[in-house]
Amino acid sequence: MAKAAPDLVKNRSGNSATVSDRIEANFAANRSRIALIDASDSGREIAAGELDDDANRVAHWAIAQGLGQGDVVALLMLNRPEFVATWLGLAKVGVVTALINASLTGEPLRHSIGVSEAGHLIVDHELLEPWHDARDNGAVTEWVWGDGGGYDDALADQPTVSPDASVREGMDNTAPLFYIYTSGTTGLPKAARFSHSKFLSVANGSAGLIELNNHDRMYIALPLYHTAGGVMAVGNSLLGGSTAIITRKFSASRFWDECVEHGATAFQYIGELCRYLVNSPSHPLERGHQLRVCVGNGLRPDVWPTFQERFKIPRIVEFYGATEGTASLFNLDNRVGSIGRVRPALAKRLGIHLVEYDVEADEIARDTKGRVIPVGFNEPGEAITRISNITPFEGYSDEEASEKKVLRGAFKDNDAYFRTGDLLSQDEDGYYFFVDRIGDTFRWKGENVSTAEVAGVLGGCTGVLEANVYGVEVPGADGRAGMATLVVDDTFDIEQTRAHVAANLAAYARPIFLRIQSEVEITATFKHRKKDAVAEGFDPALPDPLWFLDGCQQRFVALDDAVYQRIQAGDVRL
Repeated sequence: MAKAAPDLVKNRSGNSATVSDRIEANFAANRSRIALIDASDSGREIAAGELDDDANRVAHWAIAQGLGQGDVVALLMLNRPEFVATWLGLAKVGVVTALINASLTGEPLRHSIGVSEAGHLIVDHELLEPWHDARDNGAVTEWVWGDGGGYDDALADQPTVSPDASVREGMDNTAPLFYIYTSGTTGLPKAARFSHSKFLSVANGSAGLIELNNHDRMYIALPLYHTAGGVMAVGNSLLGGSTAIITRKFSASRFWDECVEHGATAFQYIGELCRYLVNSPSHPLERGHQLRVCVGNGLRPDVWPTFQERFKIPRIVEFYGATEGTASLFNLDNRVGSIGRVRPALAKRLGIHLVEYDVEADEIARDTKGRVIPVGFNEPGEAITRISNITPFEGYSDEEASEKKVLRGAFKDNDAYFRTGDLLSQDEDGYYFFVDRIGDTFRWKGENVSTAEVAGVLGGCTGVLEANVYGVEVPGADGRAGMATLVVDDTFDIEQTRAHVAANLAAYARPIFLRIQSEVEITATFKHRKKDAVAEGFDPALPDPLWFLDGCQQRFVALDDAVYQRIQAGDVRL
């Protein structure tokens, strides 16, 4: 693992310096520095002093509402400089900001605001319709930002001076700064606590590892309500000297134009964004940029080399971590496919372990003494990380959900570990590799099938633009049969796909059913939604073309009602 950024030590839990203390000191030192650029609003530039003034107005507004330490305000807003100014201002008076996923609707949206126990909601005028469709009348006081909604007027007459530091008296950096929500791919989102200490560590640590400085400009197309975009990417602009370039949402067609126009030197990615760019037509500026480093997670091995070579990206830093997690991994030496490196002996001392997971029992395996079972090199195991005073698990707003993430008595009585819910492997040189998400891995013919591995192979097939892999139930069959929803272009060939899959996957891992769609449903952070696809299965009543891998003919055949009925009756060998 690379050396830690110097600021990590001073950001440890219990230090009296809050995020507000650190940012106010930084802004005061250079108020004219450009902190933010709004790429979606004609490249509007916001200096550090202006951002601080806006945050101070928010702070005094909060005081006027009787808000203070420990109170919660929910923020439902698109990627805008005002998003940053709002939570900055609330933090100045010790208020916790619940960062609500701006893509939510209905029950997930209502649930997210409800579990935060926020008394006030600041909502972007562009998101009023989904909020009004979802809200419980009277449950929260609504303040509308923009388009004459009233919140702007409430701020206009507020002072631009910082509130007296006494409003934060007694606070240290263990105090909560945010609620950041899980993506809700398998259920309703959970609100993870995120402290001032964690913000400082994550923001400074990631910036140090990719060596950002005051000449850098970080392009941010990821949502600001999640850790990658809102903490890792924005954090250095607030705590260090770089500039954050914010755009409303990712667009493959605008990406290179905005990077070049605003002089981006760094880019925070999610792997799917890189794949979208690789699958996009050639752009005249795709090599005319100043990008020197990209940092992110989920960059698949089949996309990585093409992305780096085609767009001439000098350096890629892949990392692994979770908002609520107690440890992170970073790959600093461009080992394609690796999510990070820690020498095995050091990993043990740091409390990072891969342990045997029983897919059928859906639990971590234990030996006869009740202890976990470490896996060997190149074997998949669930990653668990030690919980301690130095690396605390801050948990969720739901205490029961928090306890489910804690593994106790792993190696000895009274120890505690955070369960990542991810299967990883590690080689003899200490490189870690992502295998699959627990719950995505399924059993078929007595073997564990990694959906990530299958999706990677399918992604190498001609004409396949996107692959979402999952297991579906088949009457009379033990386990779940592999199925994949594909997005394809005109070069897609079903026989070439079959041959490529057969050459690169064990028989038990080959998908038996294929579904062709124009697009695959994803979360706001570009993760595939699988729950609905699993429930819909391979019913030919679906409006999409379906294919079935006929074991007798060793080829894919169209899955019509006749084939479906034979499968349902158990007359077809799988």
